[in-house]
Amino acid sequence: MSHQQLDAASALTALAEDETLFRDSVFEFANREIRPRVRDMDELGKIPRDLIDQLFALGVMGIEVPESYGGGGATFFHSVLAVEALSRVDPSIGVLVDVQNTLVINALVRWGSDDLKRRYLPKLAANTIGAYCLSEAGSGSDAFALTTRATQVGDDFHLTGRKLWITNGNEADLFIVFANLKPEAGYRGITAFLVERGAPGFTVGKKEDKLGIRASSTCELLFEDCAVPKSSVLGEVGKGYKVAIETLNEGRIGIGAQMVGLAQGALDYTIKYVKERKQFGKTIADFQGVQFQIARMATDVETSRLLVYNAARLRDARKPFLTEAAMCKLVSSEAAERVTSLAVNLYGGYGFVKDYPVEKLYRDAKIGQIYEGTSNMQLMTIAKQVMG
Repeated sequence: MSHQQLDAASALTALAEDETLFRDSVFEFANREIRPRVRDMDELGKIPRDLIDQLFALGVMGIEVPESYGGGGATFFHSVLAVEALSRVDPSIGVLVDVQNTLVINALVRWGSDDLKRRYLPKLAANTIGAYCLSEAGSGSDAFALTTRATQVGDDFHLTGRKLWITNGNEADLFIVFANLKPEAGYRGITAFLVERGAPGFTVGKKEDKLGIRASSTCELLFEDCAVPKSSVLGEVGKGYKVAIETLNEGRIGIGAQMVGLAQGALDYTIKYVKERKQFGKTIADFQGVQFQIARMATDVETSRLLVYNAARLRDARKPFLTEAAMCKLVSSEAAERVTSLAVNLYGGYGFVKDYPVEKLYRDAKIGQIYEGTSNMQLMTIAKQVMG
């Protein structure tokens, strides 16, 4: 790790003592370095590597990695704050950082052996992007209907199957892959494996052409008798379902943060616009009807933020947070769609063209109700928990 990266990690640790200062410093970076590139990244469908390198130098790619491994040694709540701040400018960058921290690093810190932590945590803090590979063509909401198979061959496991909709697929060099070692045992045969890019039999397939968060890569992964050493099992053999469920519960809070940041960004743009746009001899911000819509947008954003922050703090306090995680994702994703839709309406015809930023945020918002558990799945979780 370079001196620059060590300095960034130290600065991150210092900032973490003041949560507001931490969030604002990440937003200032995003405003300065990311905002000028948002439209080009959306149109090209790609995050430039030099920008990714800046994220590593800033320290936001290894927030919860212990300082002894070169990371920030901060909390889950700080990861949530970083995702929110980045998503206020570009939700594509927000989800890149979210998956890195709340899914990949989180799973490795919790479930990795000492050897796996030594091998991978310094890299994830310094320059290596991770991806979380669970979804398949027939395995979405039914997360454990996996057809990817693992077979034991000597001291190795061989993986064969196909993963779909994998975030960070193009950029990642480390993949957490879920496969079933004993299909006859159902979900109790599922095991999590760490696979490096370039492993024989492993190929990153096509990148999806998406409605929103277009700069974030979403890819197909192909495994054809891909050999993985026994030492690369994450957690225990046959306990991959536990790794998946518990990590995704935390990941939903991260998506909630992404949606809060996205909605706040749309609100920021809209307030500025209505104060400038004139009709009938005065700014449209002077009309009570517009003021009421802004008030609803602001209330949606703050309600969502409080739910996300509450779930994150419960998680850090090691208290039950399953219901709160489902609630924050449900509410924030639906609020983001409402807020961005109102933003487009208040911009009028300008809101419908790509020259103005709310059109992109409207497209970006839709995925919040789909990935890491659809809104219907969150409702099922909430109902099950509150009804006992």
